[in-house]
Amino acid sequence: MTEAEELRRRTQELLAAHPPATTDRVDFLKARFDAGLAWVHYPEGLGGLGAPRSLQAVVDAELEAAGAPDNDPRRIGIGLGMAAPTILRYGTEEQKRRYLRPLWVGEEVWCQLFSEPGAGSDLAALGTRAVREGDEWVVNGQKVWTSSAHVARWAILIARTDPDVPKHQGITYFICDMTDPGVEVRPLRQITGEAEFNEVFLTDVRIPDARRLGEVGDGWRVAQTTLMNERVSIGGMRLPREGGMIGPVAKTWRERPELRTHDLHQRLLKLWVEAEVARLTGERLRQQLVAGQPGPEGSGMKLAFARLNQEISGLEIELRGEEGLLYDDWTMRRPELVDFVGRDAGYRYLRSKGNSIEGGTNEVLLNIVAERVLGLPAEPRTDKDVAWKDLAR
Repeated sequence: MTEAEELRRRTQELLAAHPPATTDRVDFLKARFDAGLAWVHYPEGLGGLGAPRSLQAVVDAELEAAGAPDNDPRRIGIGLGMAAPTILRYGTEEQKRRYLRPLWVGEEVWCQLFSEPGAGSDLAALGTRAVREGDEWVVNGQKVWTSSAHVARWAILIARTDPDVPKHQGITYFICDMTDPGVEVRPLRQITGEAEFNEVFLTDVRIPDARRLGEVGDGWRVAQTTLMNERVSIGGMRLPREGGMIGPVAKTWRERPELRTHDLHQRLLKLWVEAEVARLTGERLRQQLVAGQPGPEGSGMKLAFARLNQEISGLEIELRGEEGLLYDDWTMRRPELVDFVGRDAGYRYLRSKGNSIEGGTNEVLLNIVAERVLGLPAEPRTDKDVAWKDLAR
């Protein structure tokens, strides 16, 4: 029996023991995790079977055909795409067993406490401090642009633990309980009218050393695992043909011939081809992940994702003419996820402006692609060997 056949057999056993039509959704997801069919490439006991990552598609196809529930991956995307691979690589066995199951099932939502008002593009310049007191760390500082902080139970957090060494060396990585005293979440209203982002203030927050990921002072290396996975999860998501932004504008083109012009036709054809190239490139990138951890190529995919979203949404506004100037609802909301295709063209146009900032700015990602993919000389950096406390601010 091949590995694929064995996975199909295990999946059918899961479905027979827990029929999706009569089993509570969360109970089914827990049973799937325990059967090793959550992410098959993870180790046994942690939601996987140590199988090749490529065989996850075999399990997913069987479950989809049977009408089984998924874990609402868009709602828990930060946990799935960023926290989980970091915990798997750097966490202790106790941490893996505590956090991975409720994370995958969706019982516990995660957020990311990385960026700060003075450390966005230059993340390593962050100033949030963590000072050790016995078996605890006392954390003070401010984080910003934190998606899902208002619904999150846990956060992945990087803080400065040694100001006397260069900025990349004095950072440590923690897991922060968002319900702890001293954690304050405030909404940041965006151009769309919504507040999916937040700013988070940390005042004398006590984090047990047992919730540290990696060694003290090695947080920058741990964070690179998070960031590389983040860019793949943003730019390399699996889509069908005409999935994502290109779908609504292509649908409008087909259904509204009175809106068509020769110029718009040429631009739509160009963007349709580029969207399909990006989709297929993303598929190739996911296949490369089978061989190991994501590399800097994910930064290129995230760049393409941001540029395409902005150009396609701009074209859609022009295609719709006066209709494109309308906006459906400015109500202040705090949504749990971003729904690009569930809202109108105006929302897509405004929300896509953030794509070139979130998950790493275009400028930073261009540097990564230039240096780590193309092998071009690095830009001069005068602060690499300067202690963080001596940096100009």
